[in-house]
Amino acid sequence: MNDHQLAAALAEEAGQLLLALRPTIADPTELKAAGDARANVLLLERLAAERPDDAVLSEESADDLARLDRERVWIIDPLDGTREYGEGDRDDWAVHVALSIAGQAIIGAVALPAQGLVYSTDPVPQLVTRPDGPPRLVVSRTRPPAVTDAVQRALEGELVPMGSAGAKAMAILQGRVDVYAHAGGQYQWDSAAPVAVAAAAGLHVSRLDGSPLVYNEAERALPDLLICRPEYAETVIRAANT
Repeated sequence: MNDHQLAAALAEEAGQLLLALRPTIADPTELKAAGDARANVLLLERLAAERPDDAVLSEESADDLARLDRERVWIIDPLDGTREYGEGDRDDWAVHVALSIAGQAIIGAVALPAQGLVYSTDPVPQLVTRPDGPPRLVVSRTRPPAVTDAVQRALEGELVPMGSAGAKAMAILQGRVDVYAHAGGQYQWDSAAPVAVAAAAGLHVSRLDGSPLVYNEAERALPDLLICRPEYAETVIRAANT
């Protein structure tokens, strides 16, 4: 099993675990905690078995800075969009599994278990043709970043609220939205897998100032992100930085 296949298989397995767990715990707080913990254990155990020489950076585990000396580091978010996962009728939550090689998230998978979908870097996802109409900017349901207003004005676009970062990024591939611009409050595990998959599909990926996204840094925070159809990148970057 190559790295692309492994990322997809692990994301799907963790997603299936989360789906099975969801109807068994009524309390949302308990459900979210259990989902995070159990999916994390599954991913760590599988990676230890399949890629014992690689390092791992997980949202749900203590950070071992020995990873900084490794070229290959798996960056995982066992449950991205815990709020949405805890709301039993929502499908905008995800599992992120990415492999950073020399600081670049080039292999990965994003599972959207409640949608029955797994997107990975091989086979490369096909970008759906966007419908006619104004650009659509996907934003957080609960805390849209301050940059949203400037980007929306520059694009003359519509806002589409959504949960998980992975769900937002994959919604671009699905043709449901066009731009995901985020500033503040994210970490490497929030974006590594979505960035790997989006880049493989031909989308623009960068920080909000247009600079490259670098992974496996000592600082786990990676607060700003731009994933979009290429034709919107220049406008968004200019609006976000003026």
